[in-house]
Amino acid sequence: MSTRDIKDLRPSGQTKTMTPETDTATTQIELTFEDNRLASALFGQYGQNLALLERRLGIVAEQRGNQVSISGSRAACEQARRILDDLYARLQRGQDIVSGDVDGAIRQALAQGSLFDFAPGEPRPNFEEINLRKRPVRARTAAQDNYIRTLKRHQLTFGTGPAGTGKTWLAVAYAIQLYERKEVDRIIFTRPAVEAGERLGFLPGDMREKVDPYLRPIFDALSDLMDQRVVARALEDGDIEIAPLAFMRGRTLANAAIILDEAQNTTSMQMKMFLTRLGENSRMIVTGDPTQIDLPAGQISGLSEALRLLQGVEGIGVAAFSAEDVIRHELVSRIVAAYDRAAPARTTRGKEARDKE
Repeated sequence: MSTRDIKDLRPSGQTKTMTPETDTATTQIELTFEDNRLASALFGQYGQNLALLERRLGIVAEQRGNQVSISGSRAACEQARRILDDLYARLQRGQDIVSGDVDGAIRQALAQGSLFDFAPGEPRPNFEEINLRKRPVRARTAAQDNYIRTLKRHQLTFGTGPAGTGKTWLAVAYAIQLYERKEVDRIIFTRPAVEAGERLGFLPGDMREKVDPYLRPIFDALSDLMDQRVVARALEDGDIEIAPLAFMRGRTLANAAIILDEAQNTTSMQMKMFLTRLGENSRMIVTGDPTQIDLPAGQISGLSEALRLLQGVEGIGVAAFSAEDVIRHELVSRIVAAYDRAAPARTTRGKEARDKE
């Protein structure tokens, strides 16, 4: 890739100093990507990736073959250039990119700030990656970046936050990395089957068939991050184990990566039982959303209690996600925003209707 030209389109006579806070001048950057096939993948079908950059960064991107002209504020143009550079480099390494990767690159660029936020020669921070045989997994938000760093530094990690933040998916990715590098011998997935009241005996089929519905998100992540044949063989050999939480009792889990999903629905006793199963050379990852508890009224969530009791304990890390970290398809985000904007109006109309009655 080569940068052909950078122009300051500020009206003549203006000599205002450019800074990230005050720069409103229009800058134009023209980029050329040498491989036409990769350039087409970079820009996206019908230019959808460039359109996403335009909406998120407030720029104008005009495509001409394997070239793109970017105009906007100097900081936004520099961010767009850096994003396209990064995505093009991934394509050159043989990686595919989807809209989620573009969104992640934009989030990373915004989290890093513009070119002018750094002293010359100072290295820029990059979001963490989990390197797998099938493909690398890169954090798409600052919260995911912190989560991956926490996973790498602690033997026991709690990942908390709403659905859609990637906490379970990244936990699976990290467990796979440990397994592929032979740092652990097996991966164990479990969750409390609250929906079935832990009475799995009443469900049809063998244990695998009984547990599958409750761990479908885990299977989806495995299929996405590992070769299907490898997953099937590992399940058959017992290197990947799927088991309800009740089956953890009495075991010592050594040389394993253990993931407890939906942990907000554990009781206090279940959580203590699970945490004390940790054996030599093992890693535990506990994920859940403390705001979505399905336990009977008055029963304490084991996750909430553990977060309170284990705060500050050496070897334990906590990574918290918020609603702002939820990663959705851009169209879904716009749909949700539209409903959110309409909510106050619906409430007002409903109140007016009740008043008339």
